[in-house]
Amino acid sequence: MSAQKNQKRWYSGKKKRHTLKFQLLVHPVTHEILCIAAGRGSTHDLRLFRASQTDIHPETELVADAGYQGVQHQHPLCRTPHKASKKRKLTPAQKAENLRLARFRIAVEHVIRRLKIFRVLKETYRHRRKWFSLRVNLIAAICNATAKCA
Repeated sequence: MSAQKNQKRWYSGKKKRHTLKFQLLVHPVTHEILCIAAGRGSTHDLRLFRASQTDIHPETELVADAGYQGVQHQHPLCRTPHKASKKRKLTPAQKAENLRLARFRIAVEHVIRRLKIFRVLKETYRHRRKWFSLRVNLIAAICNATAKCA
């Protein structure tokens, strides 16, 4: 495989950079990080979720952001925000549902903020890519330990 094709695998057209991404499964009550999946920045969120093969109990409710539209085919108890289109605006009930979902998801965003306090995740990752997942897991363990102490 040529070096140019190898570079292209890591290039994110959205960010216009070579990027890495990670996904979290967070407990809704304790805000503890349960699982992490890491991958290339060019990989779609839903594809990364499916590739991680994370087993979620069928009775567990999964709350996700708009990047996971279509996950309900894989997990029946899934809630994602409603999306508006040019031709179809959101109804007041859908807007209210999105607001309830956002209020629930803000706790997950706070967990992500706790992770990104560490510069290795906040700024450009300058280490070997194969160690990225390990580093994210170690930082998640530190965040879980400090959250239990606080």
